[in-house]
Amino acid sequence: MSAYSWAEVLTTAQVAGPNVVNTVTVGSIIPTGNIVSLPPNFFNAPGKMLQLRGMGQLSNIVTTPGTLTLDVFLGGSVVAFTSGAMQLSSTAHTNLPFVFDLTLTCRAIGSVTSANLMGQGTIISQCLSLTAVADSTTTPATLLMPNTVPTVGTGFDSTILQSVNVRATFSIAAPGTGITLQQYALIALN
Repeated sequence: MSAYSWAEVLTTAQVAGPNVVNTVTVGSIIPTGNIVSLPPNFFNAPGKMLQLRGMGQLSNIVTTPGTLTLDVFLGGSVVAFTSGAMQLSSTAHTNLPFVFDLTLTCRAIGSVTSANLMGQGTIISQCLSLTAVADSTTTPATLLMPNTVPTVGTGFDSTILQSVNVRATFSIAAPGTGITLQQYALIALN
């Protein structure tokens, strides 16, 4: 039976996001004007879904390339979803494209830390690797997010305003390591 709902684009980026480069400090990749604040009770029932789509450029180093983690934050500090540490290729790359597609589904609603989201998605880039080896010269790596058993994210309060932000963290701070989001859409699927 139909839920009689429509998808709604909540925001699309018209400018590049902040550069997260040469650091192990978590940094937002979403342009400041595209950090959407969801109203109180936006997640009003289990099953409410969000889709996040992003495209940009990624750089990595050759020696000890480390990992990249993408997290979806609600409010200032709640990690509602994490990709887990994704292995970077041991072939150096500068500003090659990446694309990610992530779906978050509300599993529970409520106050304090009662609400939570289940998230799963994919990310594709020549800069990523399934293992800590040089990448294929013909096929970019496609990784599943999370790269572990899917679980719900950290609990949050769905009865208050929650901003949605995507943040990146590298495990190695090195010149030549960086990520910049060039295109982004946040879509309410129902």
